[in-house]
Amino acid sequence: MSHAFYIGMSYGLTGLIVAILIGWIMMDGRARQREMAELEASGIRRRGRTGSVEQPTP
Repeated sequence: MSHAFYIGMSYGLTGLIVAILIGWIMMDGRARQREMAELEASGIRRRGRTGSVEQPTP
């Protein structure tokens, strides 16, 4: 094995792993968006989307 082959394979493998991770994150984000849409359609709302904030009573 030559030095150039080793370096090329290292960069190629690293690029492949990074591309797989980016794809995985994008697919997971879409899945979470679908889950949120299903929950909101069923009437469950996100706390961060409410207009008023309830203050706890001491």
